[in-house]
Amino acid sequence: MSTEADASPPTSSPSQEPMIRARSVDKYFGDLHVLKDINMDVPQGQVVVVLGPSGSGKSTLCRAINRLEPINSGEIAIDGKPLPAEGKALAALRADVGMVFQQFNLFAHKTILENVTLGPIKVRKVSQSEARETATALLERVGIANQADKYPAQLSGGQQQRAAIARALAMKPKVMLFDEPTSALDPEMVQEVLDTMTELADEGMTMLVVTHEMGFARRAAHRVVFMADGEIVEDSTPNEFFSAPKSERAKDFLGKILTH
Repeated sequence: MSTEADASPPTSSPSQEPMIRARSVDKYFGDLHVLKDINMDVPQGQVVVVLGPSGSGKSTLCRAINRLEPINSGEIAIDGKPLPAEGKALAALRADVGMVFQQFNLFAHKTILENVTLGPIKVRKVSQSEARETATALLERVGIANQADKYPAQLSGGQQQRAAIARALAMKPKVMLFDEPTSALDPEMVQEVLDTMTELADEGMTMLVVTHEMGFARRAAHRVVFMADGEIVEDSTPNEFFSAPKSERAKDFLGKILTH
């Protein structure tokens, strides 16, 4: 794992209403209590990296924020609006929340350009010409403009993940969620995706990132949220978390992950 020295994270511009607000959130899978009384705010423009061992609830929290996983109790709000349960209101809210998964989830039968233009045309009702113009600019921004007419299977994993990021950005989201976006990649492809994410952070995109990439957490995050056994154990700056973790659970986690 990368363990670069700390650098100054991007400057946040918090508004009065947090972009993501979670209050007393509980989630069960049967008898398994996977999210336990989660309380968290993410101000506009802030980058929060969620760390923790496997099974700690990180990905479930990420998926609950746009209701891919329904919660059992509590409330999650995006930009001051509580998550609706279903219907058009939920679809509208999801359009404001970009999501990038471990697996790239691109449509295999559509070109990269078509993958990126589909959401704006279908959901945002953008014209085809405007959607293509935006998509072309985004593919340029993530460094794969020359792959626009290819199909996902013709791209490397890193290129596919950058296409997935461009697809999410095409919806002009208020928030970007990343659920272990580099875990399915070959090691040599990880950095190109992290570079793209770091650029987004530098530009002020509100981001919640579930990852094991310690270097990214040190470099790009304003805050590190450490989860274990479904609970938020620590919530601090990267410098505080990596240099002086408060809990034994975090010390144990860092001791294992930073020696590999």
